[in-house]
Amino acid sequence: MKTGKQELRQAFRRLDAELPPRLAALLRWLRHPDSRWIRVPAGLLLILGGVVSFLPILGLWMLPLGLLLLAIDAPFLQRPMARIVNRILNWLERRRARKRAH
Repeated sequence: MKTGKQELRQAFRRLDAELPPRLAALLRWLRHPDSRWIRVPAGLLLILGGVVSFLPILGLWMLPLGLLLLAIDAPFLQRPMARIVNRILNWLERRRARKRAH
């Protein structure tokens, strides 16, 4: 059975393959252990931005992204966030397959 950390690592690899190259490179840099001092405050700010999503530019999209960044350092978030990312990516793959079929 996989640990939460392994599931999260696999989810990040799948996500990395879906993102544009520059965004994927930024995400890989943020995942690096030396980037923790940027990753944790950025995750907290994204969560805060998601909570106040009624303001212009800020949106609900910021909340899961902030949780995903925090999951790297918070073991209790790793498995749930990995599963959420995998569900979203599976949904996206099914949607693309249906679109190709039509």
